[in-house]
Amino acid sequence: MALVDPNYLFPAEPGVRSLARDLYGTVRDLPIVSPHGHTDPRWYADNQLFPDPAQLLIVPDHYIFRMLFSQGHRLEDFGVPTLDGAPVETDGRTIWRRFAKSYYHFRGTPTRLWLDYTLQTLFALDEPLTGATADRHYDAIAERLASDSYRPRALYERFNIEVIATTDGALDDLSSHRAIRDSGWRGRIVPTYRPDAVVDPDFEGFAANLDRLADISGADTGTWDGYLDAHRRRRAAFQALGATATDHGHPTAETANLTHTEAARLFDRVRLGTADAGERALFRAQMLTEMARMSADDGLVMQIHPGSMRNHSAAMFARFGRDKGFDIPTRTDYVRALQPLLDAVGTDPRASVILFTLDETSYARELAPLAGVYPALKLGPAWWFHDSPEGMRRFREATTETAGFYNTVGFNDDTRAFPSIPARHDVARRVDCAFLARLVTEHRLREAEAHELAHDLAYGLAKKAYRL
Repeated sequence: MALVDPNYLFPAEPGVRSLARDLYGTVRDLPIVSPHGHTDPRWYADNQLFPDPAQLLIVPDHYIFRMLFSQGHRLEDFGVPTLDGAPVETDGRTIWRRFAKSYYHFRGTPTRLWLDYTLQTLFALDEPLTGATADRHYDAIAERLASDSYRPRALYERFNIEVIATTDGALDDLSSHRAIRDSGWRGRIVPTYRPDAVVDPDFEGFAANLDRLADISGADTGTWDGYLDAHRRRRAAFQALGATATDHGHPTAETANLTHTEAARLFDRVRLGTADAGERALFRAQMLTEMARMSADDGLVMQIHPGSMRNHSAAMFARFGRDKGFDIPTRTDYVRALQPLLDAVGTDPRASVILFTLDETSYARELAPLAGVYPALKLGPAWWFHDSPEGMRRFREATTETAGFYNTVGFNDDTRAFPSIPARHDVARRVDCAFLARLVTEHRLREAEAHELAHDLAYGLAKKAYRL
């Protein structure tokens, strides 16, 4: 019995299903372009064997442990490290058994689809994961992970990945990327410039981070002009190692367009730590516009991921740190919030800004109309809580009639669990082919056009949008 049915996510109506299958057949085996992967560049630099099934599939995946926590489990019992080094479970088999017993909690979720697909296609397993089958699954996966054919570089090639863009902080030394480049391996792993730690005054250790930025860049981050120059130098260092994009995770989409004098005065208050909450928010807003200007100048594509209340639980943040499942979507305004940035670069043909959202209500009302007129804007697909089959369908339905397909950027897998990358792309390709098949059968699209679009949505748009 297959864990994943060959027709999963295709329409139930036979005629539409048949066309969706035909479309999917032409894109199923296209190379994967992963422009926003959170995979660790050290995996590809060191090319070491993955330690065990739990460390590969469970411990790094906040989609998994946030659900388990919601059902009363402790993160420590699933190997999630604490900031203070307090003991957590380290035995992979124990973690796996606990997870298998609770796997039923993921019924109907995209995590279940991704993991079943991975178990079947990567590890050749065909029986459902339960408490009773946990050890058989663990042993089969562990046996394969001990093989050289399951090292990171081998999996990269097996997955038919053309390029992965990792997400790297402005203060990262990028040594893993240099090691990959110097190794002679032909895989393409490029960094992405993520400057949150040095643009958000509320980021922990912000003042020390600016000092570190000065050390790394050789610029004087004690002045506004020197601070901006430090960013330019770091962006250039990232580009020298293949970067084509930046990434910005902000609480809101607010932007500002202050004069040089106003911005310099604001920076002085932020640098000294005397800025109030409103001034710190204004600084974040100004920095989005500054980053957009830099993108127009140096060609790095700008991604903006606003609208998340990060680290919603103060207690969990204090114990486990960032990215532990407590980043919660909020209502987000784009029309007014982005106007200062768009006044600066919105009609500049050199600029490219990709917008994402966790507030789906804004797709049809705000984002599609904005992307449908401003040359600098493109829409990123549904991500994070909405990178599900339903979220992808809603994204297409809400945006296509106003922004079209070519003001969107293909699929963005946004994953920390490396083996789920092919699963996520397979889901996206199936959902898009089903959507295209529906348009054809409703006589809103010609079949030849659907075939062109299937290729573009699966492969071409991401390459073009991210300049890969």
